[in-house]
Amino acid sequence: MAKRDYYDVLGVSKTASADEIRKAHRKLALKYHPDRNKNNKETEERFKEIQEAYDVLSDASKRTNYDQFGHAGVGAGPPPPNGDPFRRAQQQGGRGGYNQWRPSPGVSVEDFDVGSGDFGDIFEQLFGARGAGGAGGFRSGPTTGRGAPRGRRAEPPRGQDIEHPVTLTFEQAARGVTIPLQISREGHIETIDVKIPAGVKDGSRVRIKGKGEQTGGEPGDLYIITHVTPHRYFRREGLDIHLDLPLSMYEALLGTKVTVPTLDGQVTVTIPPGTSSHAKLRLKGKGIERAGEKGDEIVITKIIVPKNLDEEDRELIRELEKKHPINARADVEWGRGE
Repeated sequence: MAKRDYYDVLGVSKTASADEIRKAHRKLALKYHPDRNKNNKETEERFKEIQEAYDVLSDASKRTNYDQFGHAGVGAGPPPPNGDPFRRAQQQGGRGGYNQWRPSPGVSVEDFDVGSGDFGDIFEQLFGARGAGGAGGFRSGPTTGRGAPRGRRAEPPRGQDIEHPVTLTFEQAARGVTIPLQISREGHIETIDVKIPAGVKDGSRVRIKGKGEQTGGEPGDLYIITHVTPHRYFRREGLDIHLDLPLSMYEALLGTKVTVPTLDGQVTVTIPPGTSSHAKLRLKGKGIERAGEKGDEIVITKIIVPKNLDEEDRELIRELEKKHPINARADVEWGRGE
């Protein structure tokens, strides 16, 4: 079957910017990821197709070749001077040739977005845009009187980074979790266990060192993009979480004890007599964990008053109002009539 146009695969135009391509890839990868479509061969193939298209269109030099020559141009480019230094180094083996290595996987959290780099620029930084001889290529061999480097081999390029979206519950994001992930690397599905640190937010980037693409040199990194599902009743404010607590008018007036949920289980809070609506009760250390810090849970009261009062009820309330008058707007500037 003929390969589809990579721009059509990602649903972008041929003039799309790198940022538009990256956003389109993130959206489609989240939709068709194997974690969301268990045992679905069709979506797995679609996911691989999306990864392949992004691998080409996110790389400036690969994209240029693709725009000029189509699928036949993917991976094309002028050969390095004096043959392929990577293949030559591998053939030399124990005689100082290049040996592959992989760093031990490490995890870090980056709450900022990193745009895709231009591989062409990186290549020039590693090898130089032109050799000392002026012919536009890198030279190997001993140093000559003209200053051309000799006896040094070109280092293989670093592998491309991979982005991988995951969906977390509110509790998982708050307390951290280890999850198994299936990632597409070099055309294969690989399963790895990833530890998500406590305190990640919606859109956080968790870096897994050395789990990106491998192109013969140092492997790229894997970036986990977190999507946190909103909670049914908790709201996050920095490292604190907020919870609304409905109270009847009678509970607020007389005081009571109420059992409320936290991320660590239920606790009982004491409501003092005469508590007003929107009062805040702080539960120390019951919020979000992150980098050794821990936020609080803020319980916010919401007073519920009775409805469908009859005339006798209203008369009782009028008597209570006369006995305990309240100027509810005394503390607001516009309520003082100024």
